[in-house]
Amino acid sequence: MKKFAIVICIILILGCVGIVPFRHMHTATEVPDSVEVPDNSVYITISAAGDCTFGTDTNYSGAMSFEAEMEKQKNNYSHFLKLVKPIFEEDDLTIVNFEGTLSDRGGRQDKQYAFRGKPEYVKILTSSSVEAVNLANNHTRDYGEVALTDTKTIMTENNVMWVLGEHYVIKDIKGVKIGIVGSNALTYEGKTKFPKIIEEMKNQGADLVIANFHWGEESSKNANETQVSLAHLAIDSGADLVIGHHPHVLQGIEKYKGKYIVYSLGNFAFGGHKNPYDKDTMIFRQTFRFKDGVLLTGYENAEIIPCSISSVKERNNYQPMPLSGDEFKRVMEKIIDRSKGFYGIGDVKFTER
Repeated sequence: MKKFAIVICIILILGCVGIVPFRHMHTATEVPDSVEVPDNSVYITISAAGDCTFGTDTNYSGAMSFEAEMEKQKNNYSHFLKLVKPIFEEDDLTIVNFEGTLSDRGGRQDKQYAFRGKPEYVKILTSSSVEAVNLANNHTRDYGEVALTDTKTIMTENNVMWVLGEHYVIKDIKGVKIGIVGSNALTYEGKTKFPKIIEEMKNQGADLVIANFHWGEESSKNANETQVSLAHLAIDSGADLVIGHHPHVLQGIEKYKGKYIVYSLGNFAFGGHKNPYDKDTMIFRQTFRFKDGVLLTGYENAEIIPCSISSVKERNNYQPMPLSGDEFKRVMEKIIDRSKGFYGIGDVKFTER
């Protein structure tokens, strides 16, 4: 007993001088650092990815096309997003920009590129935990209104939420109402109606509003003045996250009034090009915290996962994959560089998966 008492005294003395840190000594009444005391908060994680096109322009079919890859994979729909599926399964909601149509009907419109895939290609989304798509873009009418109608119907029948102009959705997730809206800002309508739509969503009880914009200039690495003004207007109107696409390349990130703006997510699972020169893309994720049904400010937990649109370098195999090592660092530095002039990129976490 004397020896035990002496040991205890030594430990206490050493603890007082900082050699034995008391923070590693837990009594029965202490709570370890890794255990959080419940505070009735609800956390909602949103993932967003860029342009997805499941099909091929008839003028650019043949070897290495999306259809050729689908045939090679023997109609294994889960193949295309399998490398990012684990990321999408972790979140509460995954949103992508869907460019093109899923239909057997309609005629090809008179334009340079027109995309159409088979109706069953919706299984690429449903097999990989993608719950929502933006249809507000310049390719959803590539085969006319009838093909767009078919695309809407197919999405609905397969429980994939879709947004387009005045058609928005409000989804209850963990007791929180998440609103999603999509505007094609390349058209006049997209520039004028979305503030009223956001107001209407708020009036219907949306606790969180995610605004999708199809905007900007193709291949431009910088957001233009129109994008910035529309993004700020969306947040001023009540949006909590702004997601952008159309340039087909990555653009910068901004935090405006505590809300994130992703100016361009770039391509993702993009069947529209067999081998684009720029294969860089990303997944943007943000976790929102609610307490007693109220969105808490100061908890803007944002994350970027740099990716490639292809899991092989020599061509596009339409299978996005997270990057690692030097490629991860290169794309991370690209996003940081393209965010110069904006506030907020320093608060974003880059994750290597």
